[in-house]
Amino acid sequence: MSTKLKIKLSIADRVYPLTIDPSQEEGLRKAAKSIDVLIKQFEQSYSVRDKQDVLAMCALQFASQVEQKSIDNTTVNEHVEDKLNALNQLLSKHLQS
Repeated sequence: MSTKLKIKLSIADRVYPLTIDPSQEEGLRKAAKSIDVLIKQFEQSYSVRDKQDVLAMCALQFASQVEQKSIDNTTVNEHVEDKLNALNQLLSKHLQS
């Protein structure tokens, strides 16, 4: 039986109580801190009237980073697969000789 941990995270000046696995704590705290840092950057760079707008911009920023990493990983995987196929063909030719 896994012991749950009760924590409180502050995001955009609001406190969110959570019950989590202890292994999630570090990641959640880092994520909350990243969100708050990004909120401050957006508030300093743009004239934003509403926290909801800033939070939406944060969500878009983080979601676009995840999507871009997925696209990049797919490209890398395709490149590696092409190289492996070429190597496999070279090995097959060499072994048949």
